[in-house]
Amino acid sequence: MSQRTDLRRHRAVLEHEWSHWVPRLRTAGGQPVGSHALRREVTESWARSLGSVDPGRDSAPVADEGLVHHRWACSPLRGPVADLAAELHSIADDAGFVTAVTDESGTILWTCGGPAMRRRAERVNFAPGGRWDEQAMGTNALSLALRTGRPSSVFSAEHLVTALHGWVCYCAPVHAPDGRVLGVLDLSTTWDRSHPLAMSTVRSLVSAIETRLAAEPPRPDPPHLRLTCLGGEQAVRGGRPLPLRPRQLEILTLLALEPDGFAPDRLRDALYGDRPVTASTFKAEVSHLRRALGGGIAPRRYALTVPVSCDAVEVLHALEGGDAETALRLYRGPLLPRSEAPGVEEWRTRLEVAVREAVLASARPEHALRYGERAPYDTQVHAHALRLLGPDDTRRAIAAGRLAASLRD
Repeated sequence: MSQRTDLRRHRAVLEHEWSHWVPRLRTAGGQPVGSHALRREVTESWARSLGSVDPGRDSAPVADEGLVHHRWACSPLRGPVADLAAELHSIADDAGFVTAVTDESGTILWTCGGPAMRRRAERVNFAPGGRWDEQAMGTNALSLALRTGRPSSVFSAEHLVTALHGWVCYCAPVHAPDGRVLGVLDLSTTWDRSHPLAMSTVRSLVSAIETRLAAEPPRPDPPHLRLTCLGGEQAVRGGRPLPLRPRQLEILTLLALEPDGFAPDRLRDALYGDRPVTASTFKAEVSHLRRALGGGIAPRRYALTVPVSCDAVEVLHALEGGDAETALRLYRGPLLPRSEAPGVEEWRTRLEVAVREAVLASARPEHALRYGERAPYDTQVHAHALRLLGPDDTRRAIAAGRLAASLRD
């Protein structure tokens, strides 16, 4: 009885602190000062989360079901969890917990528990497909364990989202033999069932999973897929060109540029625009590409489920990092230059404008000269190169000649 009273008192204190500090953090930012009831890692997570998460949301966002099934089928955690399934079910049923396993992104891939607790958990999307990373669902034990790489627990109003104030969660990250975090094992229940032994149970289960992972033979890496779509169009897998038609290369390019994927209607519009194309024709193109990739496209919401390196994506990453030198080295021409797909044309323009703006913002004349080779009619770029070149630089003749030619045209 005294334990229940202590839990109730602790919960009331946290609710008071939450009500006092979270509204202030939303408007003024900063960190709570002078509160002994709040852990620093919790308040820091509150401050980070409030930029993307509404504390009043009622459930976690959900990833595409087909993508989740594929991730679990391919997850190295699936075998060890299956070995321990009977024990996990027993712990969840006997103690009134819901057990969950996530991937490294915080998306739940597998759960078990009694019917009543699972129904309660499903109301907040604590179920396969639910996204519990900090950006999606704010402060919770899953997100803290992923962020810190250490076991974590979050009780009641330590959660940022009020819909979770009735819960307590215990988590520990699962590490691969090489040290990578593969996901998180979580035990969650109602706040009044909080018990310190729960964290010891999580640690023991994770240790058992990691022992099984260490005993498994290493998986061979999948064949590398390299997509070249700037100034040309080719997909190579395992050193061999993939025999893809232009439409399938367009699909692959769009999926590489937008890793979150496409709803079917949006992908169809990106490929065909207003052209009258049957659904069967569209689906046949996607199916052919899926077979060529060995099943590497999720159903329902189309997204790549195999790693792909792509020159256009690398250019974008370089520009995001302020590395104009790398972006220009990789930018060998327009995106899929023969394509007339509306989605490709849009990305082609975005890339061209982004690279050009990086050139005009650069103080290095070689950037303008290199870009000018592919843009003979771009008067502004040639003039920019001429301004950057010193009076004795022999390259001025190149820039001056290009500028004069562009002005004549």
